[in-house]
Amino acid sequence: MSVAKQMEEKLIRAFSPCTVEVLDQSARHAGHAGSRPGGETHFHVTIEAQAFAGKSRVMCHRMVNEVLADDLNGPVHALALSTSAPAGTGK
Repeated sequence: MSVAKQMEEKLIRAFSPCTVEVLDQSARHAGHAGSRPGGETHFHVTIEAQAFAGKSRVMCHRMVNEVLADDLNGPVHALALSTSAPAGTGK
């Protein structure tokens, strides 16, 4: 299973998001620090979940980083995040 799919499954289990998208952007970073042949090192996650309602962006990012800690300590070199709560829920 790809790193992106593993990350997506972890986020779904942790947050039951309305939407989640994990994009492998490794090709954009070929030759940069942390890149590997075959990619799966640089990702962008967009996630919308009720769990983020009323929380600061920093807190939301910490929540995601905690769920993906094993990935961030392993194959993932870089992670960009876009987090939000569903409209009308206070964030």
